[in-house]
Amino acid sequence: MRRMSVFPQNGTTLGNLGLTANEIQQEVENNTSELVSDLVDLSASARIQAIRSLPMSYNERRRIRSRVISVKLSKTILPVDCSQQVLRSFRRFGATLASARQHLVVWQGTLKEIGGRFGTSVLSYFLFLKWLLKFNLFSLIINFCLITIPQIVHAPNITSITGFRGLELLTGVGYFNQTVLFYGGYNGEVIVSSPAYNMQLAYFFTIAAYLVLCGVSLIYSMSRSFQQNFVLESGPVSGGAWRLLCSWDFSVVNEKAIQNNKNNLGIQLKESLSERLQKNNTMSVSDRIKHLSLNLLSWLLSLGLALGCCAGIYFLGTKQLTSRLNYGPNDLVAEASTLLLPVVVSLINMIVPLLYSLINKMEHYTNPRAKIYISIIRNVILKMSILGILCYYWLNFVPTRISCWESFVGQSVYRLLITDFIFCLLGTFFGEFLRNVIGTTCVQSLGIPEFDIARNVLDLIYAQTLSWIGIYFSPLLPVMQVIKLFIIFYMKKISLSINCQPPKHTGRAAQMQTVFIALLFFPSFVGALSMVAYTVWSLKPSDQCGPFQGLDTPFMAIVIWTDYIRNLPGTSWVWWIFANVLRNELFYYLITLIILVITYFLWQVTQGRKQLIKTLREQIVNEGKDKAFLLSKLQNIQKQKREITPFRPQDFDQAPHFNSSWMNTLPLDM
Repeated sequence: MRRMSVFPQNGTTLGNLGLTANEIQQEVENNTSELVSDLVDLSASARIQAIRSLPMSYNERRRIRSRVISVKLSKTILPVDCSQQVLRSFRRFGATLASARQHLVVWQGTLKEIGGRFGTSVLSYFLFLKWLLKFNLFSLIINFCLITIPQIVHAPNITSITGFRGLELLTGVGYFNQTVLFYGGYNGEVIVSSPAYNMQLAYFFTIAAYLVLCGVSLIYSMSRSFQQNFVLESGPVSGGAWRLLCSWDFSVVNEKAIQNNKNNLGIQLKESLSERLQKNNTMSVSDRIKHLSLNLLSWLLSLGLALGCCAGIYFLGTKQLTSRLNYGPNDLVAEASTLLLPVVVSLINMIVPLLYSLINKMEHYTNPRAKIYISIIRNVILKMSILGILCYYWLNFVPTRISCWESFVGQSVYRLLITDFIFCLLGTFFGEFLRNVIGTTCVQSLGIPEFDIARNVLDLIYAQTLSWIGIYFSPLLPVMQVIKLFIIFYMKKISLSINCQPPKHTGRAAQMQTVFIALLFFPSFVGALSMVAYTVWSLKPSDQCGPFQGLDTPFMAIVIWTDYIRNLPGTSWVWWIFANVLRNELFYYLITLIILVITYFLWQVTQGRKQLIKTLREQIVNEGKDKAFLLSKLQNIQKQKREITPFRPQDFDQAPHFNSSWMNTLPLDM
């Protein structure tokens, strides 16, 4: 194929031909026609590549392509390259579907708006909330379809005679006491159908499958986030040059957010330099003893507060349960008194973190990252200690005093979720709205409050832990969590837009997405899974309610089922796997050992990559030094030559040189 160009080919330019404007236009049109005729003779793939390589603008190439297609269509009655037309149609249809799917994604435009106004650090909170919403939507769908609908349609177990009074929305008792919202609303009958539907197996396997899928998803998300944020921490991302040149958040378009990002980048550079200086600075013995003493005192105070709160909650719960036995089943006072414990728990979760903030100020940490890590650890210890003492109270004190104790535990978790949601609304109003009003009108030195990402994410983790704990005792508890997350999303979005500003310190110290996912897995998910597993394997279910009534443990339903299918032909392998694998402790030890070996292997691979990155960085530094050395040598040699060699004007030709056909020398793909 000849050279594709709309310019003359014989070493001359149009300006040297002495042509008029119309003649030049005619010449260009002739060259274009020749180019189109050449392109028509090519195959489809070669024609596409040739058009893409033309040294023209996009609109000109598109015009050339249209002319080529029209010429090809005019030569034949039927269009040629039908396969290309079909593929092009399917490609356009796929692009249309992809665009429609993006419009159907929940909160897609809202999340882009938040990221554009406040940056990716604030956006990470809303993405985390959306991620938790997917967990609860999945749980709601499978629980409602596999447990609730069969129970309602085929074997309703609703025997409540109490009318709806409205207080049930806060307490979960009364009208809701024996509905399918809680454990007591289900029975263990085998629904007569084709095939038969065993409610015990459906209840057990549905909840077990959901928890297993949650665990796998958390492990995958945690490993992926760890790989992205921590594996290469010793690489170039930790250097000041990378922060200065490659860390700008291009999703931000708001002027105020841009200024905040500038300040944030400056803070990150200062933090990085301060960390390097701290490694070289050595504290005196007296200062070190003073610092350690303050840290020890702070930890003793924080742990003492957590232990005191746990002891108060336990004694309040036991006393409240003892006094509850003296009231009638329809007493409004007794029903309202059940809200005392969750209100106290919510007050503790709101007030004690403020005391922890005062304790942190007493320690005078110079590293912001260490300060935030310690604050998060103390808050996690507080929240998980409260949930731990509540689980101990529910599993050891309640079953011996309540007939349908599983429903009581489910109602308790329901009340905790409701009160936590109410206090979240109150905290948004008083902590953000009124704080903004006071900071902008009364005490302007306070300024606009910052959006506390760490505190808000820890509140989400706490609520999700409650949801996982109560999934066995209240299969429809994810309904409340889904509604709560929806409302919190829009409430926080509005409050962020009106009352708050992005956090000023959002460098490495505040970008905690991997840490939050790790905390959601452990101790949150692992603790909830341990409680549910202990309930299923060790505790005797209620004799008067629930699908497992009459059994020694809920797990006995699986034992009875495996004994039944053992006698069926062709199913002996299922019983063998259950008896020799699933019920064998050695199997779980081997699984744990394999996971540890794989983890150690991946850790060694990570360390090897870090060492390789370190070696490559050292080579880059050495090459830079070599180049600098060679450049200095070259400059010295040139300087010596200039000093030795005299200046001779005849060595320089002053006549200018100009290539009249310079345009034809341009590359085709320019």
